[in-house]
Parts: sequence; C-alpha cells; structure tokens
Amino acid sequence: MPLKKINTVLAAAFILFILWFGTEFILSPETTAPGFGLPSWPSGDGGGFLIIKGIRDVVLALVLGILLVTGHRRALGWVLLVEALAAYGDMATVLAHHGSVATALGVHCLTATLMVVNGLLIMRETRKVAAAPATPALQPA
Repeated sequence: MPLKKINTVLAAAFILFILWFGTEFILSPETTAPGFGLPSWPSGDGGGFLIIKGIRDVVLALVLGILLVTGHRRALGWVLLVEALAAYGDMATVLAHHGSVATALGVHCLTATLMVVNGLLIMRETRKVAAAPATPALQPA
C-alpha cells in the first residue's frame, strides 16, 4: 500500500477518534470522564471543564479534517505534530494528578506518539513536493 494511502487512513482514523471522544465529553461527560484517567471527578461546578475538553477535541479534529479534505497534506503533517502536544499534555496532567498510569501511557501517550509518527510520515511523503524547485516560466522570444 503506498505511503500516501497509509497516511490518509491513519489521519482519518485520528480525526474520527478525536471527534468521537470530544463529542462524548460534550454529550455525556459524567460517563466519559472516568476513562480519561484522572482519579476523581471535579468538585463543585467543575464538570463544565469536561465540556470544554470536549469542545477542544472537536475543534482539533475539525482542523485536521479540513486540512485532509482540502488536500493541504504538508500542513496536515505539521498540525498533527503540534496537536500531539495536546495528547502529551493530557498524559502529563493525568500523571501529575496521580491518575491512572496505564491510561496516561496506554491512551494519551500512545495516541500522541502515533500522531507524531503519522505527522512525520506525511512530512516525509510531502518532502519531495516541497523541495522540488519551481520550473522557470518560458520567456517569449
């Protein structure tokens, strides 16, 4: 299978996964939150922060989706690399708050690392296109 096809399938899978996960946080944060890896539910009216996390994930997925659909593959590679920082940040947050190490590493770190791999593969796929010199226009005689 050509690299471009593999990259496209991986990117589409990330988009769908992030979109699904974000939507779950918006629609039913009380059932989705325990899977995030933190040890306790936010106190007081802190549940609203879970919806904010869902909105963040939906926006991250939409940005990736727009770049994929419009064919801006090099930008897609860069954005995958940058958006992986959100998943690494989620991992660090779970670990810093004494949450589930298995979830921090098995969900957040794995997701982030796969996003980095996908981003780097897309950057590799588009390297030749970005490095190709522009052909000079023919000048009238």
